[in-house]
Amino acid sequence: MYSSSILSLLFVCIFSLLILHGVSTGFEVGDGITKGWEVPALKHPKVYNDWAEKNRFKVNDTLHFKYKKDSVMVVTDSEYSKCGSPQPLFFANTGDTTFVLDRPGLFYFVSGVAGHCQRGQKMIVKVLDVESPPQQSGDDTAAPDTDKKSDASRNTNAIIGGFIILLIVVGLNIIGFLV
Repeated sequence: MYSSSILSLLFVCIFSLLILHGVSTGFEVGDGITKGWEVPALKHPKVYNDWAEKNRFKVNDTLHFKYKKDSVMVVTDSEYSKCGSPQPLFFANTGDTTFVLDRPGLFYFVSGVAGHCQRGQKMIVKVLDVESPPQQSGDDTAAPDTDKKSDASRNTNAIIGGFIILLIVVGLNIIGFLV
């Protein structure tokens, strides 16, 4: 009985680590700044890059694009600079698109509608490797950003995951003592 309890606990620990390692976050593109994926106001043409810089993206996170009479394209760096691509890496025009950030590195998003990218409907997303720690900037005097919805959702996911692990471990211990 003692060895089966240890095996059960070991299984729960390994399973829990796998679950927590795979936790991803969904982001609404332009959340709180725009009404979705649309041409930004003239006074703020870099709204999407500003939004992307305020968030921390990791592998397997998702970007949700909501738009009307538009499209989303993933393009190369040089195509991003030119605001267009004859053969994008990804294209969608359904009005409701979810894109999985499936690797670390930079992703370049542009609108596929003529003129929209030139007016600021484009975005660069930097995706961190799940294993790499966040980089510290040399400027420690920067004011903290109060708009951290994505950090809050990650913290909530971690708390829920930890609580589930605790319930599983306690449940297995109770079952082990009852059997």
